[in-house]
Amino acid sequence: MATETATIQKWFESHVDDKWGSRGIKVTVDSEEILAVVKSQATDDLPGDLGEREVASKRIARQFRKETRQSRMELAHEAQEFFERKVSWGVQVGEDSYLFTHIAVPSMTRLRINEREVLDTLVNSGVAGSRSEALAWCVRYVGKTEKEWLTEMREAFKSVEAVRQKGPSGKKS
Repeated sequence: MATETATIQKWFESHVDDKWGSRGIKVTVDSEEILAVVKSQATDDLPGDLGEREVASKRIARQFRKETRQSRMELAHEAQEFFERKVSWGVQVGEDSYLFTHIAVPSMTRLRINEREVLDTLVNSGVAGSRSEALAWCVRYVGKTEKEWLTEMREAFKSVEAVRQKGPSGKKS
């Protein structure tokens, strides 16, 4: 998967239009979706005040979305045919990322009663509207609070994948 992600990353880097005012692009890939987040050059223009910065950041994101829509759609169509998965878009302005289009893929899981109680607590307290939303909230929470640990896990997986590729048949078993 790491090799495929690098290939897709390079493809998007070579196809992003210079007129987009980008400072690069970060591509995230799974089996259903390619998420391409363009890093905006307009970050340098953000005001220092937090409230003003948030307003300016959202304005820049809306403007970027509007001005690049047609070329993003054309690029997405080409990439979807080539890589055989949905392409979603976003823009990063400063520290904030704004996703324009993205898919929500259902994920089945079996939970024991104590795990369902966690979800029900989130629903009953109004944090989430359903168990499904509560589970998504939990995943986002872990993603935010355990970034370092998740990064270490991803790096470890890359090492395992490299060793697996060097195996006798070069195939996964």
